[in-house]
Amino acid sequence: MKQLELMKKGMTSSIPMIVGGVPFGILFGSLAMSNGLSSWFAIAMSSLVFAGSAQFVALGLILIDAPLWVIISTTFIVNLRHLLYAADMVKFIKHLPIKWRLLIGFGLIDESYAAVRPLYNDKQITTDNGHFAFLGSFLSFYLMWQLSTIVGVVAGELIPGMSAWGLEFAMVATFIGIITPYLQAKRVGFVTPYWAALISASIVSLILHDLPNNLGLLCAALVGVMVGYLVTLKVGKNVPNKETKALIKEGT
Repeated sequence: MKQLELMKKGMTSSIPMIVGGVPFGILFGSLAMSNGLSSWFAIAMSSLVFAGSAQFVALGLILIDAPLWVIISTTFIVNLRHLLYAADMVKFIKHLPIKWRLLIGFGLIDESYAAVRPLYNDKQITTDNGHFAFLGSFLSFYLMWQLSTIVGVVAGELIPGMSAWGLEFAMVATFIGIITPYLQAKRVGFVTPYWAALISASIVSLILHDLPNNLGLLCAALVGVMVGYLVTLKVGKNVPNKETKALIKEGT
Protein backbone atom coordinates (compact mmCIF):
# COMPACT_ATOMS: atom_id res chain seq x y z
CA MET A 1 0.00 0.00 0.00
CA LYS A 2 1.32 3.44 -0.93
CA GLN A 3 2.34 5.93 1.73
CA LEU A 4 -0.40 8.46 0.85
CA GLU A 5 -3.04 5.75 0.99
CA LEU A 6 -1.81 4.73 4.44
CA MET A 7 -1.93 8.33 5.64
CA LYS A 8 -5.45 8.63 4.27
CA LYS A 9 -6.45 5.46 6.16
CA GLY A 10 -5.12 6.95 9.39
CA MET A 11 -7.00 10.20 8.75
CA THR A 12 -10.23 8.39 7.89
CA SER A 13 -10.15 6.25 11.03
CA SER A 14 -9.66 9.43 13.09
CA ILE A 15 -12.70 11.37 11.80
CA PRO A 16 -15.21 10.36 14.51
CA MET A 17 -12.85 11.39 17.30
CA ILE A 18 -11.82 14.57 15.49
CA VAL A 19 -15.46 15.65 15.46
CA GLY A 20 -15.63 15.05 19.22
CA GLY A 21 -12.40 16.95 19.84
CA VAL A 22 -13.41 20.17 18.07
CA PRO A 23 -15.62 21.53 20.91
CA PHE A 24 -12.87 20.69 23.40
CA GLY A 25 -10.34 22.79 21.48
CA ILE A 26 -12.82 25.64 21.14
CA LEU A 27 -13.43 25.50 24.89
CA PHE A 28 -9.71 25.73 25.65
CA GLY A 29 -9.26 28.78 23.43
CA SER A 30 -12.30 30.55 24.88
CA LEU A 31 -11.24 29.80 28.47
CA ALA A 32 -7.78 31.23 27.85
CA MET A 33 -9.27 34.44 26.50
CA SER A 34 -11.99 34.79 29.15
CA ASN A 35 -9.32 34.57 31.85
CA GLY A 36 -7.20 37.35 30.44
CA LEU A 37 -4.45 35.36 28.72
CA SER A 38 -3.16 36.44 25.33
CA SER A 39 -4.32 34.80 22.13
CA TRP A 40 -0.72 34.01 21.19
CA PHE A 41 -0.21 32.22 24.50
CA ALA A 42 -3.22 29.95 23.89
CA ILE A 43 -2.19 29.20 20.30
CA ALA A 44 1.45 28.55 21.25
CA MET A 45 0.37 26.22 24.05
CA SER A 46 -1.77 24.14 21.69
CA SER A 47 1.06 24.02 19.15
CA LEU A 48 3.84 23.00 21.55
CA VAL A 49 2.04 20.99 24.23
CA PHE A 50 -0.67 19.34 22.10
CA ALA A 51 -2.36 17.61 25.05
CA GLY A 52 -5.89 18.67 25.88
CA SER A 53 -6.19 17.52 29.50
CA ALA A 54 -2.68 18.74 30.37
CA GLN A 55 -3.43 22.13 28.82
CA PHE A 56 -6.58 22.59 30.89
CA VAL A 57 -4.75 21.59 34.07
CA ALA A 58 -1.85 23.91 33.28
CA LEU A 59 -4.25 26.75 32.46
CA GLY A 60 -5.93 26.42 35.85
CA LEU A 61 -2.58 26.41 37.65
CA ILE A 62 -1.33 29.42 35.69
CA LEU A 63 -4.43 31.39 36.66
CA ILE A 64 -3.72 30.85 40.37
CA ASP A 65 -0.04 31.79 39.91
CA ALA A 66 1.24 28.33 40.82
CA PRO A 67 5.04 27.85 40.75
CA LEU A 68 6.54 26.54 37.53
CA TRP A 69 7.64 23.27 39.14
CA VAL A 70 4.07 22.61 40.30
CA ILE A 71 2.72 23.19 36.78
CA ILE A 72 5.32 20.90 35.20
CA SER A 73 5.01 18.11 37.76
CA THR A 74 1.20 18.16 37.72
CA THR A 75 0.91 18.02 33.95
CA PHE A 76 3.49 15.24 33.95
CA ILE A 77 1.34 13.19 36.31
CA VAL A 78 -1.79 13.87 34.27
CA ASN A 79 -0.05 12.62 31.13
CA LEU A 80 1.45 9.48 32.70
CA ARG A 81 -1.27 7.43 31.00
CA HIS A 82 0.60 8.00 27.75
CA LEU A 83 3.30 5.66 29.07
CA LEU A 84 0.75 2.86 28.77
CA TYR A 85 0.15 3.75 25.13
CA ALA A 86 3.88 3.94 24.45
CA ALA A 87 4.52 0.60 26.13
CA ASP A 88 1.96 -1.01 23.83
CA MET A 89 3.12 0.75 20.66
CA VAL A 90 6.84 0.12 21.08
CA LYS A 91 6.68 -3.36 19.53
CA PHE A 92 5.38 -1.82 16.31
CA ILE A 93 7.86 1.06 16.01
CA LYS A 94 11.08 -0.04 17.75
CA HIS A 95 12.74 -0.73 14.40
CA LEU A 96 12.12 2.81 13.10
CA PRO A 97 14.74 5.58 13.00
CA ILE A 98 14.84 7.90 16.00
CA LYS A 99 13.21 10.77 14.07
CA TRP A 100 10.12 8.65 13.47
CA ARG A 101 9.95 7.51 17.08
CA LEU A 102 10.23 11.10 18.33
CA LEU A 103 7.45 12.20 15.98
CA ILE A 104 5.18 9.34 17.05
CA GLY A 105 5.98 10.06 20.70
CA PHE A 106 4.90 13.69 20.30
CA GLY A 107 1.71 12.74 18.46
CA LEU A 108 0.72 9.81 20.67
CA ILE A 109 -2.48 11.14 22.21
CA ASP A 110 -5.55 9.26 23.38
CA GLU A 111 -7.38 9.67 20.08
CA SER A 112 -4.50 8.84 17.74
CA TYR A 113 -3.76 5.68 19.72
CA ALA A 114 -7.42 4.65 19.63
CA ALA A 115 -7.67 5.35 15.90
CA VAL A 116 -4.49 3.60 14.72
CA ARG A 117 -3.92 0.77 17.21
CA PRO A 118 -6.91 -1.36 16.06
CA LEU A 119 -5.60 -1.22 12.48
CA TYR A 120 -2.71 -3.46 13.54
CA ASN A 121 -5.12 -6.02 14.99
CA ASP A 122 -7.23 -6.02 11.82
CA LYS A 123 -4.12 -6.53 9.65
CA GLN A 124 -4.89 -3.34 7.74
CA ILE A 125 -1.39 -2.08 8.53
CA THR A 126 1.86 -3.77 9.56
CA THR A 127 5.00 -2.84 11.45
CA ASP A 128 6.58 -2.00 8.09
CA ASN A 129 4.06 0.67 7.08
CA GLY A 130 1.87 1.45 10.10
CA HIS A 131 3.82 4.59 10.98
CA PHE A 132 2.45 6.29 7.85
CA ALA A 133 -1.10 5.62 9.02
CA PHE A 134 -0.14 7.08 12.39
CA LEU A 135 1.35 10.11 10.65
CA GLY A 136 -1.95 10.72 8.85
CA SER A 137 -3.88 10.43 12.11
CA PHE A 138 -1.46 12.68 13.97
CA LEU A 139 -1.53 15.42 11.31
CA SER A 140 -5.33 15.43 11.17
CA PHE A 141 -5.64 15.71 14.96
CA TYR A 142 -2.90 18.35 15.14
CA LEU A 143 -4.55 20.50 12.48
CA MET A 144 -7.95 20.13 14.18
CA TRP A 145 -6.53 21.14 17.56
CA GLN A 146 -4.83 24.25 16.22
CA LEU A 147 -7.84 25.41 14.21
CA SER A 148 -10.33 24.76 17.02
CA THR A 149 -8.09 26.64 19.46
CA ILE A 150 -8.02 29.63 17.10
CA VAL A 151 -11.81 29.48 16.74
CA GLY A 152 -12.09 29.40 20.54
CA VAL A 153 -9.75 32.36 20.89
CA VAL A 154 -11.83 34.40 18.44
CA ALA A 155 -15.15 33.23 19.90
CA GLY A 156 -13.95 33.90 23.44
CA GLU A 157 -13.48 37.56 22.52
CA LEU A 158 -16.78 37.90 20.67
CA ILE A 159 -19.10 35.66 22.75
CA PRO A 160 -18.92 36.24 26.53
CA GLY A 161 -19.67 33.28 28.79
CA MET A 162 -18.95 30.67 26.15
CA SER A 163 -17.08 28.54 28.68
CA ALA A 164 -20.39 27.88 30.47
CA TRP A 165 -21.96 26.12 27.48
CA GLY A 166 -20.87 22.65 28.60
CA LEU A 167 -18.70 21.97 25.56
CA GLU A 168 -16.41 19.77 27.64
CA PHE A 169 -18.98 16.96 27.45
CA ALA A 170 -17.88 16.39 23.85
CA MET A 171 -14.62 14.96 25.13
CA VAL A 172 -16.44 12.60 27.49
CA ALA A 173 -18.46 11.35 24.53
CA THR A 174 -15.25 10.93 22.53
CA PHE A 175 -13.67 8.71 25.20
CA ILE A 176 -16.85 6.62 25.35
CA GLY A 177 -16.48 6.15 21.61
CA ILE A 178 -12.85 5.13 22.06
CA ILE A 179 -13.54 2.26 24.45
CA THR A 180 -16.82 0.96 22.96
CA PRO A 181 -15.24 -1.09 20.13
CA TYR A 182 -13.04 -2.90 22.63
CA LEU A 183 -16.03 -3.79 24.80
CA GLN A 184 -17.65 -5.41 21.76
CA ALA A 185 -14.65 -7.67 21.19
CA LYS A 186 -15.26 -11.40 20.88
CA ARG A 187 -15.75 -13.10 24.23
CA VAL A 188 -13.72 -16.16 25.18
CA GLY A 189 -15.37 -18.18 27.94
CA PHE A 190 -17.56 -16.35 30.45
CA VAL A 191 -15.11 -13.56 31.23
CA THR A 192 -14.24 -10.58 29.05
CA PRO A 193 -10.95 -8.91 30.10
CA TYR A 194 -12.04 -5.56 28.64
CA TRP A 195 -15.17 -5.45 30.79
CA ALA A 196 -13.15 -6.52 33.84
CA ALA A 197 -10.71 -3.67 33.18
CA LEU A 198 -13.54 -1.16 32.68
CA ILE A 199 -15.45 -2.10 35.83
CA SER A 200 -12.40 -2.21 38.08
CA ALA A 201 -11.03 1.08 36.74
CA SER A 202 -14.45 2.73 37.16
CA ILE A 203 -14.75 1.63 40.78
CA VAL A 204 -11.24 2.82 41.66
CA SER A 205 -11.76 6.18 39.91
CA LEU A 206 -14.93 6.78 41.95
CA ILE A 207 -13.29 5.78 45.23
CA LEU A 208 -10.18 7.91 44.61
CA HIS A 209 -11.98 10.80 42.93
CA ASP A 210 -10.90 13.33 45.58
CA LEU A 211 -7.16 12.69 45.28
CA PRO A 212 -5.23 15.79 44.13
CA ASN A 213 -3.70 16.25 40.69
CA ASN A 214 -5.91 13.57 39.09
CA LEU A 215 -3.95 10.84 40.88
CA GLY A 216 -7.18 8.87 41.20
CA LEU A 217 -7.38 8.67 37.42
CA LEU A 218 -3.82 7.38 37.18
CA CYS A 219 -4.45 4.74 39.87
CA ALA A 220 -7.65 3.68 38.10
CA ALA A 221 -5.79 3.24 34.83
CA LEU A 222 -3.10 1.11 36.46
CA VAL A 223 -5.67 -1.05 38.25
CA GLY A 224 -7.66 -1.49 35.05
CA VAL A 225 -4.57 -2.64 33.14
CA MET A 226 -3.56 -5.04 35.92
CA VAL A 227 -7.04 -6.56 36.27
CA GLY A 228 -7.45 -6.91 32.51
CA TYR A 229 -4.10 -8.66 32.23
CA LEU A 230 -4.80 -11.01 35.13
CA VAL A 231 -8.23 -11.93 33.75
CA THR A 232 -6.66 -12.58 30.34
CA LEU A 233 -4.21 -15.01 31.95
CA LYS A 234 -7.01 -16.63 33.96
CA VAL A 235 -9.17 -17.12 30.87
CA GLY A 236 -6.15 -18.47 29.01
CA LYS A 237 -5.93 -21.43 31.39
CA ASN A 238 -9.45 -22.53 30.47
CA VAL A 239 -9.52 -22.22 26.68
CA PRO A 240 -7.69 -24.04 23.85
CA ASN A 241 -4.15 -22.93 23.16
CA LYS A 242 -5.00 -21.29 19.83
CA GLU A 243 -7.73 -19.18 21.40
CA THR A 244 -5.47 -18.27 24.30
CA LYS A 245 -2.82 -16.89 22.00
CA ALA A 246 -5.41 -14.92 20.04
CA LEU A 247 -6.91 -13.45 23.21
CA ILE A 248 -3.58 -12.44 24.71
CA LYS A 249 -2.48 -10.95 21.39
CA GLU A 250 -5.73 -8.98 21.15
CA GLY A 251 -5.46 -7.81 24.74
CA THR A 252 -1.92 -6.56 24.27
